Amino acid sequence: MNHRNLRTAMRVGMLPAGIAIALAPAFASAQEAAAPQATTLDRIEVTGSRIRQASLETAQPVISLSRADIQKQGFTSVADIVQNISTAGSPAISRADALASGEEVGGQYVDLRNLGPQRTLVLLDGKRMGISSGGYSDLASIPTSVVERIEVLTDGASAIYGSDAIAGVINIITRKNFDGAEAGAYIGQYDQGDGEKQVYNFLLGSTGDRSSVMLGVEYTKEEPVFAKDREFTASPNGRYHPVPTLNANGTVTAHGWSASSQWGTLIDADGNRWTVDRDGDPRNFADYHPTDGLNDYANANQQMFLQTGIERRSIFANGSYDLTDNIRFKSDVLYTDREALQQIAGYPYQSAAYETMLSGDSYYNPLGEDVDFIRRTWEMPRQTRSELTTYRFSGGFEGSFDFADRPWDWDVGYVYNQNKGVKTSTGNLFIPNVANAVGPSFLDTDGVVKCGTNTPNGVIEGCVPWNPLAPLGSNAPGNLNDQALLAYLFLPSHDTSETTTKIYSANLSGVLTELPAGDLSMAVGVEHRKEEASYEPDALNQSGLSTDLAGAPTRGGYSLDEIYLEFNVPILADVPFAKELSFDVAGRYSDYDTFGDTINSKFGLKWKPIDDLLVRGTYATGFRAPTVADLYGGTGQTFDSFTAPCDSSFGLAIHNASVAARCAADGVPANFRQQASGGVAATGPGSQSNYAFESGSNPELMPETSKTYTLGVVYSPGWVEGLDISLDWWKIRIDDVIAAESVTSILNQCYVLDIASACDRFDRGTAGARSVNQVTEVTRTLINGGYQETAGYDIGVAYRLPETAFGQFRIDWKSTYVDYLEYKRDSEAQTPVEQRTGWVTGDWGGNFRIRSNMNLDWSKGDFGASWTARYYSGMKEPCTYNEECNLPDFVSSYTQVSPTRSVGSNTFHDMQVRYNTPWNATVSVGANNVFDHEGPVMYSQPNSNFAYYGGFDIGRFYYLKYQQRF
Repeated sequence: MNHRNLRTAMRVGMLPAGIAIALAPAFASAQEAAAPQATTLDRIEVTGSRIRQASLETAQPVISLSRADIQKQGFTSVADIVQNISTAGSPAISRADALASGEEVGGQYVDLRNLGPQRTLVLLDGKRMGISSGGYSDLASIPTSVVERIEVLTDGASAIYGSDAIAGVINIITRKNFDGAEAGAYIGQYDQGDGEKQVYNFLLGSTGDRSSVMLGVEYTKEEPVFAKDREFTASPNGRYHPVPTLNANGTVTAHGWSASSQWGTLIDADGNRWTVDRDGDPRNFADYHPTDGLNDYANANQQMFLQTGIERRSIFANGSYDLTDNIRFKSDVLYTDREALQQIAGYPYQSAAYETMLSGDSYYNPLGEDVDFIRRTWEMPRQTRSELTTYRFSGGFEGSFDFADRPWDWDVGYVYNQNKGVKTSTGNLFIPNVANAVGPSFLDTDGVVKCGTNTPNGVIEGCVPWNPLAPLGSNAPGNLNDQALLAYLFLPSHDTSETTTKIYSANLSGVLTELPAGDLSMAVGVEHRKEEASYEPDALNQSGLSTDLAGAPTRGGYSLDEIYLEFNVPILADVPFAKELSFDVAGRYSDYDTFGDTINSKFGLKWKPIDDLLVRGTYATGFRAPTVADLYGGTGQTFDSFTAPCDSSFGLAIHNASVAARCAADGVPANFRQQASGGVAATGPGSQSNYAFESGSNPELMPETSKTYTLGVVYSPGWVEGLDISLDWWKIRIDDVIAAESVTSILNQCYVLDIASACDRFDRGTAGARSVNQVTEVTRTLINGGYQETAGYDIGVAYRLPETAFGQFRIDWKSTYVDYLEYKRDSEAQTPVEQRTGWVTGDWGGNFRIRSNMNLDWSKGDFGASWTARYYSGMKEPCTYNEECNLPDFVSSYTQVSPTRSVGSNTFHDMQVRYNTPWNATVSVGANNVFDHEGPVMYSQPNSNFAYYGGFDIGRFYYLKYQQRF
């Protein structure tokens, strides 16, 4: 199908609209103050519709957080605020994801309905935010001080806004017509004395008869928190298994402690492991002992950040000027500079993985023969500093006019958004230099150990010899306390990224005619959008000569043209059993230069049988176009966490004879143990691989498609003033899901489901190799396959009690109940559906059946207080330890017999007390997680790299907030 002529016609057709601004009608921007003319004073645009209207009640459910609601919370970023609504899923990249990598790290994203942040569309004043190459929008780039309110549309909206609006839309609406000045400060920290958070902002605005301008500046700094400073993250497997233990049969269970200890381990020709005594001489083999898993392993958590550090600087300005009584120019500018710091333990270097044995001719070799070694470079923790700078400009013209005594609104506009990132990594070793440093070396006549041989021209200039067997803190020659050695072995890398979004749009909305039941309204518009992205790993990483994960460049883009049409049709009004009955119908045609075109539609019903009751419902189709990273992303490496079904400790082979037989037929012995990071046996399901697996993009991807259904009621009884009760049922199904299969899924397809083709997608180590029978390579690319489907209920109760002598009380309670969340990974008939509701594993994150927030607010005069309870229902995870396996006979259709562990629900309480001073200031004092509640240990590490859910509070947090108005 050829769509090039249509695209050309659309572009040509947009030119007159851009030139004849006064004649090109379009809709006024979301939530903007009304123009002077009477036709638009009472008409606004609500999130989820392009038609300006007087009523705020719509067919689609919208959650609105006012500025007052935001100020009563102890959270400082837009992302944190939205993350705490009940419809939000697990954090996409939580600050406890210490091992997360890529250009998105350091940003904060919101995942509605647990369908992925790339399926939630983020708007700023009704216009798209910029995205990363993977489709993520960073909500924290918007300074909270300039936000007037946040509207969350919990409904599919591709017909209105285009791609990505599958799970919903977050519309951040900024303050307009601000006159005066404000300054604010926020200071807080955990009661453990860490994680200090500082926010300072200043707002200045002026509004005149024809113009308005506002400038906001905000600075945020959040200090990191070390995992070692919390009991539940101080050890890899949490508080119940803090150290390795000796079993009755003489074996040792490491409980997640790494065999790549900071003491240095020598592996002799027979595969035996030897560790130098703490006070021993690493050059004297007599000072070595057989490696003891009880004392010689390393606790990597002692060097890891539990919570990353973040620093942000933001400037936001908006303004408008009335050129005439009917035409206005308006614009806004955003600049944000964000810097995030991650730290994990020094690299667990294994010479066998990089073919860099300690030479028998090395001065530091105690055996005089080539030997392998393992050494965690504890002296040089790995750090990643992710810097991202956002530049955004939005500008255009808007206006209003009357045609046949009916109001019309129009606008034409342009949006430019650019994100430029630099990721600087330290703590990874340059393999060629390691090979030199552990190669032949000798003690020269000047008393200095040198690389190479004691022959003419045998010295390797610039090389610094390394003794990888020297214990941590040792003064022995060649230890990692030598700054020259550190500089030689550890070379920094600098990855760069850039994404650009450009949008041209023209819109028109107004009243076509008056029907007996009201105005027949419409909106129409066209849009041209272009997305470009690049991600350039450092040449060092591209070469594969570093211990950092190898990656290839990402570079590409796409463009599209769209046209939409929306009608609001009143059917009945002020008749028995129909105080109001209306339909909202919308459609959008999208034409991409990558996959072609798509049409999406939406139908909404609003019916008020009586004044007190609103019945609403919608049906919508939607889509998500493949992102630049999906289509053109370079091949990259990851150390995946996975579960081997053939493992003799926790794999399905020990419970299922068919699985055991398939493993045996593939040459896997009955006593096989999955190898985890550090070359040791995995301690449980979801252990991180000891080998890097590769995955890549797919330029042939097609868009995901979706169908969304909602049906709900809103009851506002006239006999109870101030009470509103809502109940909405929703269902979302996504087909042709763009996803990379997990390693666990591929192995399960082969050994559990007996799908022969899956067995060809991975390789095992060959006989005689150190990796014998281990999964060393897996073939993965992105595919369109399978589906995701979820359904549930949103419940809301808001009650403003009558004012009494004791003050004004308000209750706001919102809950989300997830009936089911299903995921089918591919289109293979044999692959069963995964039921994710209430389940958690390493690659699923946390999927709560119920999330509920209740806020109680009190105010009297200048004083006020609020109390919030945040509830999360319990979850299940695969068993890791028999003594904690409280559902040993649980059966799942996906995993068949699956011993399961269930953990209980969790509730976190927040409070705030505020006072409006006589000098026009507000002072607030509060605490998040007042009772210092800790979530349960979860060995599957949901949304985290610790045995703890990454979305839970990590301690009691106190804060003081001061806002001065001038």
